[in-house]
Amino acid sequence: MFSLQRLLGKEDMFFGLLEASAQEAHTSVQALVKLSKALDKPVEIEEFSRSRRKDKEITTTIRNALYTTFVTALEREDIESLCNALYRIPKTVEKFGERIVLRPELIRGVDFSKQTDLLDKATDCVLQMVRSLRKGVNLEEIKALNEKLQQVEGEADKAILDLYSDLFSGKHDPLKVIMLKDLYELLEKVIDRCRDAGNVISQIVLKNS
Repeated sequence: MFSLQRLLGKEDMFFGLLEASAQEAHTSVQALVKLSKALDKPVEIEEFSRSRRKDKEITTTIRNALYTTFVTALEREDIESLCNALYRIPKTVEKFGERIVLRPELIRGVDFSKQTDLLDKATDCVLQMVRSLRKGVNLEEIKALNEKLQQVEGEADKAILDLYSDLFSGKHDPLKVIMLKDLYELLEKVIDRCRDAGNVISQIVLKNS
């Protein structure tokens, strides 16, 4: 006979791990926001790497637990899909930090604040969506958060077009253009990773509603 208390403990473990993963994704973006406001200072890549490493440990723990846990609150495939989607967020943010370290002098004076603020909102939405899973199926709450996430994505798409318009205006050094294009694309990918995580959560809730 199964122990209900033990079963609920296992369920709480997965919810807790997924929430921790979403928190690391949000923390990595907050480090990015901090960086974008201090580009005149030496870049500390360790802040980005720390969140990615912590999230990697969480992801590994989730995968190992899926092999040893007989019953889960969510389907195993859904748990793995969500943990993979969440891990890609800090992983992409770390790549952004690594690029800046290569040639920091090329991005002095560049304003990334609009994009990083949108990323902060996007990861906060994802964190709220993950936290809502513990409460049970709340289709309306998830729908509202996902719509907010899509709105943020739309704003990010418009912002990136404005950046590209300036970038290819002909007034920038070619090497700077190449580097900034790469950085802008990475910021866009972070938004995409958030959208992917939001879509996974929405599908989980729809499946269990």
